[in-house]
Amino acid sequence: MKHQHTVATDPRDTGHTAGAGKHEVTNADLYRAAWAASLGSALEYYDFALYNLASALIFGPLFFPSSTPAIGLIASFGAYFLGFAIRPVGGIIFGTLGDRYGRKFVLMATILLMGIASTLIGFLPTYASAGIWAPILLVGCRLLQGLGAGAEQAGAAVLMAEYAPAKRRGYFAALPFMGVLLGTVMAAAIYFALVRVEDLSQSWLWRVPFLLSAVIIAVAIWIRLKLKESPSFAKLEARSEVNENPLRHLIQHSKPTLLKVIGMRMAENGGSSIYQSLAISYIATATGLKGQIGPIALLLAGASGAVIIPLAGMASDRFGRIPVYRAFAVYQLLLAYPTWWVLSLGNATASIAILCVALAGVWGMFATQGALLPELFGAQHRYAGVAVGREVSAVIAGGVAPLVGASMIAWATLHWGGHEGTILAWIPLASYVAILSLIGVVTTYYTPETRGRDLDDLRDAADTPIKPVNRPITQHS
Repeated sequence: MKHQHTVATDPRDTGHTAGAGKHEVTNADLYRAAWAASLGSALEYYDFALYNLASALIFGPLFFPSSTPAIGLIASFGAYFLGFAIRPVGGIIFGTLGDRYGRKFVLMATILLMGIASTLIGFLPTYASAGIWAPILLVGCRLLQGLGAGAEQAGAAVLMAEYAPAKRRGYFAALPFMGVLLGTVMAAAIYFALVRVEDLSQSWLWRVPFLLSAVIIAVAIWIRLKLKESPSFAKLEARSEVNENPLRHLIQHSKPTLLKVIGMRMAENGGSSIYQSLAISYIATATGLKGQIGPIALLLAGASGAVIIPLAGMASDRFGRIPVYRAFAVYQLLLAYPTWWVLSLGNATASIAILCVALAGVWGMFATQGALLPELFGAQHRYAGVAVGREVSAVIAGGVAPLVGASMIAWATLHWGGHEGTILAWIPLASYVAILSLIGVVTTYYTPETRGRDLDDLRDAADTPIKPVNRPITQHS
């Protein structure tokens, strides 16, 4: 017996335009799509976490040497920010291509671009050997990473949402975010091993994690070559409904939806970037907890996320996308001040534990977005909508957060009395997290519930009442 779930109950799927059973998806197709999406996400966030840790721990002295460590840190995170700043451009370019030529085509292009750029970082000369060309080349690779990443996660979310059966869409669309954890854990585990080296910035070993990106590329491409096109996009092609200019269509019809995506992502993406990057730098510079503490914290937090993400996806299938997302955003808001106060104490065990607890809010929002964001947009501009909304918010929330936070630490150090002022920087940092979380909470009250939405609908969720689609699991011999 071969199990299949039907992907549409649309009256237009008759006759020569679609054909009975033409767009059915087997279980094998569904799980292949899950693997393809997850491995791409793993590479994106392997690069993301790798660059976070390298920016916090080694890129300053290697590429941005300065007599003042705080200035080197700001310069390092400035290059990190540029990678985020370019992501909306990647989202626009590849999101538009994804709505014009299909999800599979773009997911192949983005994985290649990200992987090649990350691998090249492992070959770069440092400032000591190449002078000013070293940071220029690093920024160039970071920009290429950002271009590819600008559509990779959006494509993974759209692909799985369009593949999955409606009643379990929240669960299946959350699975690619397990790839996010895999990438984060891989980067943290590698750095956990490497920081045993007394001065990693003076060893060639810092290059190894970046060179390993080539392995992930090879596996991801091998799986994606066997992937079928998304059923929803295949039906758009069959009906000749593919929009010739999805970006213009998006801007004309979806500005309110884009603003909702940006607002919700302020909590998730801002919190993610701050806790996975800035917090590691803070505990190293302010409290002296260096070495393995940061990688251990991310390693354990990633492990906890492996449990939280599928559960959050299932919860969104049962209780709705908005209630679950709001609950995790409120959780992050309530924990903002306690988390940073504990980090300021300089206790290694407590710092690791509180980062794991704090990141639970990020993982929950992250997982819920898997189905929520694609369901908000109409079929003709879904990829562009998710990509642009995600990446504009990534600049405003995630990309700028470590830079703003590092500036807060430098300001507190200068104005509040040296080392003591550095420690007290936890207060404005906690306020920053609280504000971003509050923006996310408030936005959920203006966002429509999308659970069970028909993803073949050409309209955005806000434009039409949501009618749950019961797509039955059927068996075919």
